[in-house]
Amino acid sequence: MYSKKIVIRYTPDVVQQPVIYQLVKQYDLVFNILKARIFPRREGVIVLELSGLKENFDQGIRFLKEMGLKVEPLSKSVSQNIDKCVHCGACTAFCPTGALAFEKESLKVLFDAEKCNGCELCVSACPVRAMEINLL
Repeated sequence: MYSKKIVIRYTPDVVQQPVIYQLVKQYDLVFNILKARIFPRREGVIVLELSGLKENFDQGIRFLKEMGLKVEPLSKSVSQNIDKCVHCGACTAFCPTGALAFEKESLKVLFDAEKCNGCELCVSACPVRAMEINLL
């Protein structure tokens, strides 16, 4: 099975259409929504982890592009710079996925990159800028 994280940017004329449903129904793809910000009659963005057969994945991406959507790979990740981190825990309050957690025993902020969806909320929340964006 092929799996990849992608960013889909919606245009106002397409935002009302059931695009993700079409990926599931026509191309037998499985999706996990990592982040979404879509407004009626306006533009929007959705970050998905899309999985399925490679051939179906490629056909699904082609379908999205033919609809006029901008599709790109999720090209950044977030990491914790341990040297800068003071383990204040401010970032943990903003993390929607639980990728950042305060461990009471060690009094340290732990970062699980596998749970991170790349939303970057922790980056702006961190007072010492220990959470960093890495372009892949």
